[in-house]
Amino acid sequence: MLRLGVDIGGTFTDFALVESDSGRAAVHKRLTTPDDPARAVIEGVAAIAAAEGIAVADIGEIVHGTTLVTNALIERRGARAGMLVTKGFRDTFDIGQEQRYDLYDLRLKFADPLVPRRLRVEIPERLKHDGSVLAPLDEDAVAAAVTHLVEKEKVEALAICFLHAYASADHEERARRIAAAAYPDLYISTSSGVFPYAREFERWTTTTANAYGQPMVDAYLARLEAGLADAGFAGRLAIIGSGGGLMTLETARRFPVRLLESGPAAGVLMAARVGDVVGVDDLLAFDLGGTTAKGALVRGGRPFKAYAFEAAHSYKHKTGSGLKLQIPVIDMAEIGSGGGSIVSIDELGLLRVGPRSASAVPGPACYARGGTDPTLTDANLTLGYLDADFFLGGRMPLDPAAAESAIAARTAPLGLETVRAAWGIHDIANEDICRAFRMHATERGFDYRRSGMVASGGGGPIHAARIARKLKVPQVIYPAGAGVMSAFGMLVGATSFEIVRSYRAPVAGLDAAAFTATLSEIEAEATAYLLAAGLTADAITVERRLDMRYRGQGYDIEVAVPAGLAPAAIPDALSGLFAEAYRATFDTTLDQPLEIASLKVEATGPRPDMPLAAGNAGTAGALAAALKGYRRAYFPAAGGLVDCPVYDRYRIAPGERLAGPCLVEERESTILLDAGDTAEVHPSGAVVASIAAAIA
Repeated sequence: MLRLGVDIGGTFTDFALVESDSGRAAVHKRLTTPDDPARAVIEGVAAIAAAEGIAVADIGEIVHGTTLVTNALIERRGARAGMLVTKGFRDTFDIGQEQRYDLYDLRLKFADPLVPRRLRVEIPERLKHDGSVLAPLDEDAVAAAVTHLVEKEKVEALAICFLHAYASADHEERARRIAAAAYPDLYISTSSGVFPYAREFERWTTTTANAYGQPMVDAYLARLEAGLADAGFAGRLAIIGSGGGLMTLETARRFPVRLLESGPAAGVLMAARVGDVVGVDDLLAFDLGGTTAKGALVRGGRPFKAYAFEAAHSYKHKTGSGLKLQIPVIDMAEIGSGGGSIVSIDELGLLRVGPRSASAVPGPACYARGGTDPTLTDANLTLGYLDADFFLGGRMPLDPAAAESAIAARTAPLGLETVRAAWGIHDIANEDICRAFRMHATERGFDYRRSGMVASGGGGPIHAARIARKLKVPQVIYPAGAGVMSAFGMLVGATSFEIVRSYRAPVAGLDAAAFTATLSEIEAEATAYLLAAGLTADAITVERRLDMRYRGQGYDIEVAVPAGLAPAAIPDALSGLFAEAYRATFDTTLDQPLEIASLKVEATGPRPDMPLAAGNAGTAGALAAALKGYRRAYFPAAGGLVDCPVYDRYRIAPGERLAGPCLVEERESTILLDAGDTAEVHPSGAVVASIAAAIA
């Protein structure tokens, strides 16, 4: 079956077509259409099919990732949403968590709530922390509130957020049924349905974000389905979620908040797959696209996951200034240093790169599409790292003069030569990315000096070797098709759904029957999404994990339950499993009572078979035959501007060796090897580089 992965980024939309049986692969890249992202997808599907001499109807499956919800939260262009909230808690969003994320910044800002105060209506009801009823639900108040919000305030979506709904969904479900009966077309999200986890501020923010995005995602998917059908597509269309699992369109429509960071998640999955093929289990996955750079950690072949995520930062991209959400997500560090990041001079007279981006429209100055601001891409073109006539394989010529003029004009106050200014832009971006990655890895106890790096994205291969050198990462892997690796990653993910539910209970004296019943209930709920997607019960595997801690601790650690352990035997095994996990993290254990904080269940279908050489692995021949020529490029480690050899990646055979400084070009990206670096082409087509300074 032909399968197509599609990743919509802020600047480009990427396509990767793979035939599993033969290993046939093809890629395509085109500018994103911000006014209607579905248009770039539909046009791109037709373009890659035509280029490969197939009909769109021959494609059996399309897996799609999108930043649609992320952009909607940033730009505040979602639905007009209302909220039903427990009486007395209307101002929870305005009070916040009473924490200043920067004690010394007198101008700091917090993200505005997605639902303004006038659209939040209090409902008399109250549950205790154990789910028992303290005050019954006032159903008449619910009906009146919904009528007011829909008829007078014209809301399109409704978030129902009651206190302690994670312990019992009864009140929220009853309110949902009342609202749905009165207004069947109203989009409704309940906090117990979206993410039933304690901490009402994060749970309610996540629920309002879900409601905020539902109408927009529903309309987008409808346009996408219709457009693909008109083009002849009759196969399966799936969406990849933030946690790396595939979802049906129905699940995506119900939980649009789980689409946040779906594209970058796919890139991390592919990085883990590349590491498996090359034989490197511990990785720093690095992606540099048009708008941002992202880093994620892979240990033992498994990407790190998180269950808290901050979106739409409102002040200087600082942590704490965004919307605090609770969803399963691949744990990533993100920084506004992409190819389209705009260069500026700050109040101290220093160069800054990002976080503002030129995006696809108007784009960097060198795109010659009306943009006048210098960007990181303009700097890389000026430094000679990009071929103006071979960008996107020659389909999109660049304007070097426009790039140089934009850089010269912006950096004139600094009195620098244009090439030196371009180098400063390039190196500042590298340093900013390194700083973010150092912090991210250190906070998670990950030693990147003993790992490899997988470079992807249109700009990742240009910057990876120098970033690795700064971080002392000894090895960098450049997969074939690195410029569209997130699109390939769409085809690596398996259909899955994960549920996290608060379940606070002491381990000593644990009610084993109640615990087992709750775990079985969550398993059945998670499995139901996969059964609805067409999978059979025997094709689904279930992974169980618990968040546990010593009593009195404020933070918990994740404890994995062995796959072969029967549910009835789990309670007796918890103490030993926790001690093993705690010792692995902190190298010690304590003599203190234990408690469970939450239960996690992930149901997963079969992982698709992905060819090892996804992309072009090169053709046989001498390395000299792959030499395209020489280009003046800036390599400070080699003395400055040098005549740098440029190789055609598609003509380099597996087993060939390369030595820096050199450039290796493919249609969607360019590999830069610095002076002293060496590389060998792996049988899969990946270029595996040894970074000189990191291994010295």
